[in-house]
Amino acid sequence: MTRLTKLSGLSALAASIFGLMPAWAQEATTETAAAAGTIGPYVYEKAVDKGDVAWMSIATVLVLLMTIPGLALFYGGLVRTKNMLSMLTQVFAIAAVVCIIWVCYGYSLAFSYGGSWDAYVGGFSKAFLAGVDLTTTVPTFTNGIWLPEYTFIAFQMTFAMITPALIVGAFAERIKFPALLTFSILWVTFIYFPMAHMVWWWGGPDFLAEQQTLKLIAEAAGDTAGAEAAAANLAANGLLWNWGALDFAGGTVVHINAGMAGLVGAIMLGRRVGYGKDSMAPHSLTMTMIGGALLWVGWFGFNAGSNLESNSITSLAIMNTFVATAAAGIAWMFAEWALKGKPSLLGLVSGVVAGLVAVTPASGFAGPMGSLVLGLVAGVGCFLFVAYVKNAFNLDDSLDVFGIHGLGGIIGALATGILVNPALGGAGIPDYLSQPGTLQVAEYAFGTAFTAQVKAVVFTVLFSGIGSFILFYIVKLIFGLRVKEEVEREGLDLAEHGERAYNY
Repeated sequence: MTRLTKLSGLSALAASIFGLMPAWAQEATTETAAAAGTIGPYVYEKAVDKGDVAWMSIATVLVLLMTIPGLALFYGGLVRTKNMLSMLTQVFAIAAVVCIIWVCYGYSLAFSYGGSWDAYVGGFSKAFLAGVDLTTTVPTFTNGIWLPEYTFIAFQMTFAMITPALIVGAFAERIKFPALLTFSILWVTFIYFPMAHMVWWWGGPDFLAEQQTLKLIAEAAGDTAGAEAAAANLAANGLLWNWGALDFAGGTVVHINAGMAGLVGAIMLGRRVGYGKDSMAPHSLTMTMIGGALLWVGWFGFNAGSNLESNSITSLAIMNTFVATAAAGIAWMFAEWALKGKPSLLGLVSGVVAGLVAVTPASGFAGPMGSLVLGLVAGVGCFLFVAYVKNAFNLDDSLDVFGIHGLGGIIGALATGILVNPALGGAGIPDYLSQPGTLQVAEYAFGTAFTAQVKAVVFTVLFSGIGSFILFYIVKLIFGLRVKEEVEREGLDLAEHGERAYNY
């Protein structure tokens, strides 16, 4: 994540011009600032704050709570009784498998320098957490504020764990367990890790400040090669990051990404036996409500934790996660009430999740009133898709993964480009280069901001959609995707796992 030592030659140039020898900062401990350095006029100090570490540790556990038991119970309650245990098993197994993959090579592919492929994916320099120890740190979004690398690794790991688990709801009750595990491993490797890198990989504010300072120094000295080298380093970020795409907590990386994979999977596996004829009502809305409540609680870690610090932006993300979520739940409920005749608990909980999804990319950028409007739009929009559009296409997206996560993520990602505008109460787009070493807000330009979001959405839809199709097809050739009809009728609990969720 840190690249502060890449341009030693330019550092020497800076020292010669300003009569200074740069004192390169050592990695900070988990308790104190370890060192300070100067590069031209930019002075930086690497500090790790105990409060930030405590908050990020709590946020990490909250995101795990979203998956286990939140998502497991939410999905489990929505399937029929004979498939309850299989759904719990699928979510738990995916979370555990991805946890192992993350520390082996996932973190390295997502958050390390990828050489000539750096715009798209990282390398293997941190495979098996090579080079990571108690002294290594990663930058936050504030100059001079860093986190222990282990804290960042654990937090980002929980994102990787929940994202493929979201996908399984789209083709619930009909996929083979070996096929699901194989697909999940392939998908996080070839889709999730590159997406995380393309959206969230950058050098950090101190690195950008350093390179901008060195670029200015080189230009003043007439050093064209030095200026070009610094400029190249400034651009050595993920592809979507360089586009200016805003995704505070995972609208593209998590929700559109998972939603598209779910849509492709639902189409390729086909509709469930008896779809449209037999009753496929949720077997326990009580379980679903409990799971939905746990998702809302855990989502504060998801959104507010993505700030990587405990400050005013953290508070903003928490507020937005309250407001947008409540608005979406109420909007879905009243829309259903008006068009279907009755307000349902399932609709209310589904709206809550849609609001959580939609506010995710905007949570640290939008203002509370903007988030309220976003929640209303997402609640109504996702309801209309689930209630009418899905049925018009006869699509058996079992638990509405695309209708809530895919569409909700798209709405949220596009809205972020609008709601970030300070004139609408937004936080504005950070500008790390105009005044190196300080955090400024850039002048908002609707065309630029919204175009970047459109590009990010289109790219994610195509990348995940096409990539997921290829991976599903490979798994189909190896294992086959779908269980036999008699297995599906019996239920996956007994047929796939030899157990029942309920024995009475």
